[in-house]
Amino acid sequence: MAEQDERRMSSRDKIIAAAMAMVGENAGAKLSVRAVAARAGVSTGSLRYHFPTQRALLDTALAGIYGVVMSDDRIHDQSAPARDRLVDCLRQVLAPAGVGEQAREGWGKVFQMFIAPEPTADLRAAYLAIEGEGRRRVEYWLTVLTDEGALAVGDNSQRASFLLTVLNGLSIERALPAEDSILQSETETLHTAVSCVLNSRT
Repeated sequence: MAEQDERRMSSRDKIIAAAMAMVGENAGAKLSVRAVAARAGVSTGSLRYHFPTQRALLDTALAGIYGVVMSDDRIHDQSAPARDRLVDCLRQVLAPAGVGEQAREGWGKVFQMFIAPEPTADLRAAYLAIEGEGRRRVEYWLTVLTDEGALAVGDNSQRASFLLTVLNGLSIERALPAEDSILQSETETLHTAVSCVLNSRT
């Protein structure tokens, strides 16, 4: 059945699926045109036709990954208060990190990929692409709330930076030795951060 679905996929979809899988396996790796084309079972010419630059390919792969991990559905559910919707969306960012051993393994990989090595241009570009897609997603959620009137018009880029900083801190806390109530305290922190944003005028 999976083979039939794969055969029905367009060349572009096969390329995106292969690139997403490769980024998922090693977020810091450079997406080689040949390697992605081989994994997708398409020619390098076909890949270049759909994605003229490696950056375009990486951005599309990351958007696909973030779309799976962080759905936009919740932010549009106006039956719930804006505060709860935004907290739920932010919680999606933290969920894949897990808690305890899983979070430690995740941060170990981040350290090995982006902190321990010399920061080459490729490494910097890979990190900034990942960070940029996450930022775009959070800014989108804030824009939805602004358009609804639940959030005052202001600098959503600055608000997203604040929320992402809070998320980074919370994800590190998940990896550190903690009391059993780490998720309860995390929820309280998310509610406080979101309240600050919703009450902001910047």
